Amino acid sequence: MAKLIELKGITKSYDGQKVIDSMDLYIRDGEFITLLGPSGCGKTTTLRIIGGFETADEGKLYFDGAEISDVPAYKRNVNTVFQKYALFPHLNVYENIAFPLRLKKVAEDDIKKRVGEMLKMVALLGFENKSVSTLSGGQQQRVAIARALISHPKVLLLDEPLGALDLKLRKDMQNELKTIQQAIGITFIYVTHDQEEALSMSDTVVVMADGEIQQIGTPTDIYNEPKNAFVADFIGESNIIDGIMLEDRRVKFSQHIFDCVDGGFGKGEAVDVVVRPEDVDVVAPEAGMLTGQVTAVTFKGVHYEIIVDIKGFKWMIQSTDFVAEGAIIGLYIEPDAIHIMKKSKYSGKFGDYSSFSDEMDRLSDADSAEEF
Repeated sequence: MAKLIELKGITKSYDGQKVIDSMDLYIRDGEFITLLGPSGCGKTTTLRIIGGFETADEGKLYFDGAEISDVPAYKRNVNTVFQKYALFPHLNVYENIAFPLRLKKVAEDDIKKRVGEMLKMVALLGFENKSVSTLSGGQQQRVAIARALISHPKVLLLDEPLGALDLKLRKDMQNELKTIQQAIGITFIYVTHDQEEALSMSDTVVVMADGEIQQIGTPTDIYNEPKNAFVADFIGESNIIDGIMLEDRRVKFSQHIFDCVDGGFGKGEAVDVVVRPEDVDVVAPEAGMLTGQVTAVTFKGVHYEIIVDIKGFKWMIQSTDFVAEGAIIGLYIEPDAIHIMKKSKYSGKFGDYSSFSDEMDRLSDADSAEEF
């Protein structure tokens, strides 16, 4: 896929505080790309700069090879779907979808044909004459998407469009959005703080924090090969432990030496070690590489979430086998379950699940004290 949008050195500040810091990013034609990160990371500001609703303080923005940094929003071949759908309550479904074409004074026959195509695409045939105020949240979202797409933009921007929907409807709409994007073949740029949403929908995920891109990759790469402790913690659950690389494919952490599959680090280099909770096998204490005491067990439906204290560091384990709180268990970790990362400014901030048990216990005790 060819490059369609390119951001070069984009910087944006509000009240002297940088929300985007020298961003370089390109987006390919026909790609479903997601900007993912916590509140305040700069993802929505990036989307607004692409849409023309904000102007960067520094840097340049290119669309199809032409610089568009100063081109107003209405002249860009881009449409936006917001979390608040911005539908016209006095217009029915048909007229809401037709509205952009009426502004352009498109012939009535063409409007009727194109609205029909949009209604079919978003599975709303037969809803033409309904008031949008009588529709469910998911149906209103479909109307907003149809209205945004009827003008045939090259890019659709989606700013947390599913945030107002309940969990089941949100999952249904995730599948529908991906199906629509594949059917029409245009570029979708999606903003969310929901990791599962990003992983399930996207061709490419851009993980952001503190106004900077932390990692760009496929959902599989982002999950399996995080670049730093922030990405490892933000995408799914992770045990992140201080380690020392002894040599290629050998690392020491938690006072034990492990075989791993990573290399290219300095001998004796301090590193961050990532082990996903689902990649740890619970075994008998004598068979474990590490041994610890279970401090909390939570049933999650398909598995148990187990917190294990190993020499003062709380590990999270996900297992289909039940173990009792207070039990002593062994942990067995295969080499390919151990991922090594270089130290970063996020090192030491994540990965210990003390808050899962200790802090919750303290909160419970405080609540009990207030109650009595």
